Amino acid sequence: MSTALATLVAVVGPTGSGKSGLALRLAEEFGGEIVNCDSLQVYRYFNIGTAKLRPSERRGIPHHLVDILNPDEAFTAGEYARRARPLVAEIAGRGRLPIAVGGTGLYLRALLDGLFRGPARDEALRARLAQRESRRPGSLHRLLSRFDPPAAQRIYPADAPKLIRALEVCLLTRRPLTSWFATGRDPLKGFRVLKLGMNPPRAALYERLDLRCRRMFESGLLTEVQQILSMGYPTSVKPFESHGYHQALQLLQGELDFVQALYCAQRNTRRYAKRQWTWFRREPDVVWIQGFGDDPQAQQAAAQLVRDFLHPANVAES
Repeated sequence: MSTALATLVAVVGPTGSGKSGLALRLAEEFGGEIVNCDSLQVYRYFNIGTAKLRPSERRGIPHHLVDILNPDEAFTAGEYARRARPLVAEIAGRGRLPIAVGGTGLYLRALLDGLFRGPARDEALRARLAQRESRRPGSLHRLLSRFDPPAAQRIYPADAPKLIRALEVCLLTRRPLTSWFATGRDPLKGFRVLKLGMNPPRAALYERLDLRCRRMFESGLLTEVQQILSMGYPTSVKPFESHGYHQALQLLQGELDFVQALYCAQRNTRRYAKRQWTWFRREPDVVWIQGFGDDPQAQQAAAQLVRDFLHPANVAES
């Protein structure tokens, strides 16, 4: 029986850095298939604000874990890993190259490293915690700082989903989240992994993000939001919390005018990109590629890295 390891390529980095363009280029050259690693693109109907590629833009390359959920369905990093792991194994088993693409660092970590075996979700407890944060913004972070200071230091004070999960674990198990991390995880087996990180110039990325936000609003984002609402989905569904969609809702509800909505969407998207950079710089073994993923030089550099990774013997002989 062969013990050779399969290969998995991950393309990561901040939003707007050209990950999708690079992944398409690599998939074309190396017989790859795209595995979505973005927590918003798993949802149906949310297209414009997530920069989701239309089927006509995918160049005939299979895309997996896109449009798999309705907007009101919950989805966790653990559930992502449970779907993605057999999928990448199946792709590799057909002799194709799985390419995980996206900016949701927790999804990638769940796929590659596994997650701790914590308690199941308690929706009633989560609702109470969310109400507490709504009444007193910042209270969840302060509470977590008392229960589990190391976890509080790692979680952004406004990141309600992570704060709720950390407190949920503490309250249900009477153990801090960090103690669960110490029990170990279940890493992905049978694969060699090459992580490629996009690192464009910061000023250029921010300029690109500002322009992308404007184009989203001008190319039908409000109409898309109205269509989703007309299907009966409430404004409280998870995808509406994301940058761009939240401001579009505020604009439709009269809470912001167009200029204010665009400004807030642009500002929040830039901040999100900065947090993604911070996350992936802490991710081990990322090979950083200078420039955007649609730059020819960046694509050539990435293709050479994949080529060398797939054929390490050739590198050793050269």
